[in-house]
Amino acid sequence: MGMINRIFSVESAAGLHQFRYTAADFERIRGLIYRCAGISLNPHKQHMVYSRLARRLRAKGIASFAAYIDLVEREEEGEREEFINALTTNLTAFFREPHHFPILVRHLEELLPFRRPLTIWSSAASSGEEPYSLAMTVVEQFGSFTPPVRIYATDIDTGALERARRGIYPAERVKELSPARMKRFFLRGEGKNAGCVRVKPELQRLVTFGRLNLLEARWPITERFDAIFCRNVMIYFDKETQYQVLKRFLPRLQPEGLLFAGHSESFHHAGDLFRLCGKTVYAPVSPRGTPSIGD
Repeated sequence: MGMINRIFSVESAAGLHQFRYTAADFERIRGLIYRCAGISLNPHKQHMVYSRLARRLRAKGIASFAAYIDLVEREEEGEREEFINALTTNLTAFFREPHHFPILVRHLEELLPFRRPLTIWSSAASSGEEPYSLAMTVVEQFGSFTPPVRIYATDIDTGALERARRGIYPAERVKELSPARMKRFFLRGEGKNAGCVRVKPELQRLVTFGRLNLLEARWPITERFDAIFCRNVMIYFDKETQYQVLKRFLPRLQPEGLLFAGHSESFHHAGDLFRLCGKTVYAPVSPRGTPSIGD
């Protein structure tokens, strides 16, 4: 019990231990973020948790982590959403894992004679770099800002989604993009916006953003997609949670649809659901056996 009740030696930026934070608090936080978002926090992440949540304690005027966790568990003042936002990792980039985009282009070209519009779901869209990369890809593929493609982008983090909707980024975030893409898809900021770029409105119109928690009992999405991107989010889930999410992806993929995963993700444990058909690209094992959308 002494070990469980000890206070972590975590310091604030000022070099002082500002908030009471115990091992028991950390275990409560681990359990809560797992239940809310499926994230399995590494036992060694106590310092990261302190630094991210301390800002919320300051904002709420709360003196201890125990009191803050009580607030979150009571779901008061919308604080559960802020709690999830604070602990969500939003590492992303434009055209991250670039080998996926030529595969997507070929896939859409093969499907176009049979169906339109084609649909893509970016299920962990973060601050928008992935869905805007998808939008740029289809504009280039079809040579038009009105391609026969719809893109849906969702994320659990409402703060990241708001940044995605604005489509404004520091110039350094787009430094790897070609001059041709910069000219075609972005506006450069001037005056107070100098040093930033903004996604052009005609590209923004191709993406529909919305909040979705992959662990929610019911998803506010009922259609089938030709491609689902769920990259670099499953690494935060344990195997059982991964399997359950993959099982729910199946009825939301067209029988010929593709699931794009992150470079560190492998779904061998879900071999009855998906088969590997490319570098971190998966297809349903048996389209005929795909569950109905209500499953």
